This record gives sequence, C-alpha cells and structure tokens, in this order.
Amino acid sequence: MNFYNSNTSTQENEAVDTLTMLEPPYSLVVWNDEVNTFEWVIETLIAVCNHTPEQAEQCSYFIHYKGKYAVKQGEYDDLKPMCDAITERGIGATLEIMA
Repeated sequence: MNFYNSNTSTQENEAVDTLTMLEPPYSLVVWNDEVNTFEWVIETLIAVCNHTPEQAEQCSYFIHYKGKYAVKQGEYDDLKPMCDAITERGIGATLEIMA
C-alpha cells in the first residue's frame, strides 16, 4: 500500500501562493526633523524613490507640516532598499504595514 499523497506538493504550492497573495502592502514613511533641508529631502526622494521634482516637493511639504508622510507604497522587498538608502542619507524613514 502506498501512503504517499501526490497532492501534497500541489497543496503546499497553493498554500505558499496564498500566503504570498495575503502579504500586506507597506508604506515607506519619511519623518520630519530639524536637521535636513527641503532641498536635501527633495533630492533624496527623486534619487531614491524615482519621484518627479513636483512629487518630491509635495511630499517634502507633507513631511514638514504633518511630521511624517508615506512617500511610496508597495511590497516590503521593493521598499526596504529604498528605506535603507534614505536613512543612509541621514533622513528618518521606516516601513509600516498599511492598514
């Protein structure tokens, strides 16, 4: 008698696919501080997040007046290198799960 279930591999693949689809989207949040200039934040958002100058400028005003702003949304693996690049430039940034 063969106890091997040929559907096990298929079931495991479906479970992984389901987990992948359920991964929540993330926000890349940039924080205001009293050190970095508008120009530096704008330059950083253009270089790191591929924002247009207009997008970067708008984001910098939101960051300044609201204290923080989600400058980009997406998957963790896409946003993590951007978050690291922003913090390496001396600007506070975190990843947050979108609610």
